[in-house]
Amino acid sequence: MVLVETKLEWVTRGIVRSIWSCPDIDWLYLGSVGASGGILLMWDRRVVEKIEEAVGFFSISCRFKNISDQFEWAFTSIYGPNLNRKRQYMWEELAGLNSWWNLPWCLGGDFNVIRFPLERLGAGRFTPCMYDFLDFISLCGLMDNPLEGGLYTWSNSTSTSRIDRFLLSLVLADYLFHFSQKRLPRMLSDHFPILLESGNHHRGCIPFRFENMWLKAEGFLDKVKSWWENYHFQGTPRFILAKKLTALKVDLKK
Repeated sequence: MVLVETKLEWVTRGIVRSIWSCPDIDWLYLGSVGASGGILLMWDRRVVEKIEEAVGFFSISCRFKNISDQFEWAFTSIYGPNLNRKRQYMWEELAGLNSWWNLPWCLGGDFNVIRFPLERLGAGRFTPCMYDFLDFISLCGLMDNPLEGGLYTWSNSTSTSRIDRFLLSLVLADYLFHFSQKRLPRMLSDHFPILLESGNHHRGCIPFRFENMWLKAEGFLDKVKSWWENYHFQGTPRFILAKKLTALKVDLKK
């Protein structure tokens, strides 16, 4: 589990004091400039091991290794600038990090920019900032799943938009098997929290799936035929078929 919190340096000091009493939690933060820009990243050391860290002007990043399977990946927490002239520096910072580590990658946070006009209430056309964001996503090979639970992630008295999101590289998305990002209820902030949830955590029996590539393996069909002919059950034809299929599934898994 990775927790990302932005723009709350005034809370960070209190959280950090609490962390000292919890040895399984580690953390990294980027201080704010004035009233904006702070980032706090926390992780559970029982789940991931931090290999390396990088702190930039607009982001903090960690190279992690999973405790369970030693899978290495990178996570970047972002607080984007709201000035157009500074956004190009952010894209360069993130692209450089991607080239440096070259790992399965997840980015999350407040990008302070939208991808499409429909992501801001009342926006009617594409802007150069949107094109730059789309170019960055395309060049880095990232995925942006649809947001569940609502259209927008930020609102105030005059504007509403989706400026917060998670982006995943294709390799990491494939490793997670299935993932989704969901908007959670808003409490105090003008931002809605977003939960990135992976389908890699199964909550029941895993369904059996036949892989078509097995048909291309030399001798596979002969092996299946041999297995099938050596299954012997007694009963009705329907019962025998069901029992043979169950036995075949066991052999295929092996």
